[in-house]
Amino acid sequence: MIMHVLAILGGVALFLFGMSVMGDGLEKLSSGRLERFLERMAGNPLKGVLLGLCVTAVIQSSSATTVMVVGFVTAGIMTLPQAVGIIMGANIGTTITAQILRLGDLKDAESVLALFKPSTLAPVISAIGIVLYLMPKKRSRHDIGHFLLGFGVLFFGMNIMSDAAKAIDVEVFVRLFDILSNPWLGLLAGTLVTAIIQSSSASVGILQALSSTGTVTFESSAPYVMGSNIGTCVTALISCVGASRNAKRAAMIHLYFNIIGTALFFALFSFARAFLDLQFMDEQVNMGTIANFHTVFNVTTTLLLLPFNKWLIRLAEKTVREPKKIANETVPEVMPLEARFLNSPSLALSNARNMVAQMGMFAQMNYRDAVKCLNGQNNGLPAAIKEREENIDKMEDMVNVYLLKLRDRDLSDIENITLSEILHTIGDFERIGDYTINLAEAAALMAERKMIFSDAARAELATIFDAVDEIIDMTLRSYQDIDRPLAMQIEPLEQTIDALENALKERHIDRLKRGRCSVEAGTQLLETVINLERIADHCSNVALYVLRRSEPGARSGKGLWSGHDYMRNLHKGNMPQYKTALEEYEHKYLDRLNALPPDDGQLTLGDVK
Repeated sequence: MIMHVLAILGGVALFLFGMSVMGDGLEKLSSGRLERFLERMAGNPLKGVLLGLCVTAVIQSSSATTVMVVGFVTAGIMTLPQAVGIIMGANIGTTITAQILRLGDLKDAESVLALFKPSTLAPVISAIGIVLYLMPKKRSRHDIGHFLLGFGVLFFGMNIMSDAAKAIDVEVFVRLFDILSNPWLGLLAGTLVTAIIQSSSASVGILQALSSTGTVTFESSAPYVMGSNIGTCVTALISCVGASRNAKRAAMIHLYFNIIGTALFFALFSFARAFLDLQFMDEQVNMGTIANFHTVFNVTTTLLLLPFNKWLIRLAEKTVREPKKIANETVPEVMPLEARFLNSPSLALSNARNMVAQMGMFAQMNYRDAVKCLNGQNNGLPAAIKEREENIDKMEDMVNVYLLKLRDRDLSDIENITLSEILHTIGDFERIGDYTINLAEAAALMAERKMIFSDAARAELATIFDAVDEIIDMTLRSYQDIDRPLAMQIEPLEQTIDALENALKERHIDRLKRGRCSVEAGTQLLETVINLERIADHCSNVALYVLRRSEPGARSGKGLWSGHDYMRNLHKGNMPQYKTALEEYEHKYLDRLNALPPDDGQLTLGDVK
């Protein structure tokens, strides 16, 4: 008896190990393609259901798919509405495992179909798997072998569980499933077992193996299968710890979806059990019956709740609420970098780029607030600016540490180019953030000393303020979308900002000569203009890396693209589009500045009150 119980436990261990090895093999085989497929193709909820079904059917784990989705939402790659359909589809996809395991019901007499019995498939698949696995020179074959070995071990575990269960005194299982005939206990057992092993496929597979004893009835198995759908939510809930609010909401949607679906089916099951005389309740079930109920349960639940996907989102948003706004100032949440993406370098790099783009967004928000301060709309240094700057510094450290972990991975040519681009652009966005802080601190100093810019000086500064705002915005959009045409517009605008800087300095020197500006206030103007010009310089740097990455040769990993050669050709006038764009920006900003009167007859700067 004890030996048979140990054999069942060993079979469970092999079953779980096989699922893990199979999943790892598929991850290596796909090289992140499954994740990218999810990322790019997620659209409306119905399409999401089909995607979730397909991906989970391949990787044989709804928990893995859901955790993947939580990671995408955390990284900002996927929105919450896109995630809902995939989570629902994952529940259907996980039933494929049970349908495969039902092959154990095939009888030996069925000569052709008997070839597909787990007892036959396990050694064949394992033998093929080990041959392919021992071919290290062929990476794809090696990964296929890894997957097949996991599949074979899974079937071996299933056979061991079934054989050991048949050898145990049937009365033991009769008493066990008599207890589970209480639907509440069956529901609890399914939830707990699945929560412990963190796989509804494995949990239902164990039940299928025990059905070979002939003691499992529909009445005792149905609540267990329902409970397994609740237990599988534990993995997603664990994965969202420390994640963003939207990631937590995605995990809560998974939980609510399974709880509501289980509650509906459980209520119907309890009603039928109490008031209807259904003969099949007490009938013995086999692997196929359990697999079919598992599939029908998940398909029906999805069909019932899919039309109410927006309600599920609202329920999750009610559970995980937004923080209260303080003085109408909020700082966007910093999305953590997903460690689970490190096994898929392309996703990890996409995750890191998103964080760098978020740094740029924080710097842009700080710039606009700093301009308001310079225009006298705020006194002191707003708390939101300080918090965003702290976040920028923290994010720079996070991305650097994250990319260091990626350097040891086997990266493709385009992935190496992307890694280099991120390492350079992160410094540019951090410096842009520093210069915006300089602007805000200058405004705070002026407010403290009761200095203000006159209307004429503000009109002059407004021209370069607008030009810098446009170049920051263009830089962010070109970086996020890898937009080559937009990136090519940045250098002409940067040259225009250089010209604006020189023109503003000349106007300032003229005021100083005529004694129309105090030295202290003039210093603040010069510092402001210098910081603005340096922001534009770093925007130009980012544009060069966008152009390098969007260059056809660079994208394919062939050939090198020289930023120096590009800039040299620009300034030699070898690119007509550059000259055209430069003329447009000069007309837009330089002509606007030149149209302003050089002096309004009053102090133009430094009116001390």
